[in-house]
Amino acid sequence: MSLTWLAGAGILALASCVFGLAGFGLGLVALALLPFLMPPTLAVPLVSLYSAVFGLVLTLQLRRDLMAAPLAALLSGALVGTPVGVWGLATLPASWLRRLIGGILMGVVLIEWRGLYPRTVSGRSWGVAAGAVSGLLGGAIGTPGPPVMLYAAAQGWPPRAMKATLQGFLFANQLVILVSQWWAGLLTPEVAWLALGFAPPAVLGVALGMHLFRAVDHVRLRRVVFALLFVLGLTLCLRG
Repeated sequence: MSLTWLAGAGILALASCVFGLAGFGLGLVALALLPFLMPPTLAVPLVSLYSAVFGLVLTLQLRRDLMAAPLAALLSGALVGTPVGVWGLATLPASWLRRLIGGILMGVVLIEWRGLYPRTVSGRSWGVAAGAVSGLLGGAIGTPGPPVMLYAAAQGWPPRAMKATLQGFLFANQLVILVSQWWAGLLTPEVAWLALGFAPPAVLGVALGMHLFRAVDHVRLRRVVFALLFVLGLTLCLRG
């Protein structure tokens, strides 16, 4: 058992624990750290597989609260943006992708810290645009969440409907991402073996996060997670 495997297992356990606690952050945390151990062409498909599995579980739990029309608008945009993002993942130099991941992480944190969430955005075209940008980022660097979260925050949806629709989109978008990755030749046997090997720590991380849900100060946890993401994003940008 190598130190690299142990580090990867720890990263995925941590990212999955954050996901179990907060309902978000799997891709953000995992892809802030995994590029230090492996190229993005391995890290992104690996995280996409776990995101799809965990997203399916949450979507099934919240299926009664899904809103069909907004979900359709988001997915129509994602169908356009995702293949372009996967093409970028397959063709761009690894250093560019690491810097892109770092830049997106820092941007997400600055939006959180400065409270730069849009107040009101309405209309199907905004949903399609948010889905397209999410698909682009999800395909390229495995983090489709930020654009659709910003869009959803400006809709005034009830909390449970918002969570259900976001999870439904993220799950469906991960399926599109996986198909595009398979088409581009990125879902390799090496990725499959990594996914199987890291499955136990990832599942344990989710279970631990769900178990600790009621015992954790979620406001403080959110601050710590975003501070860590900013530092890691800056490091990725500088190291490339």
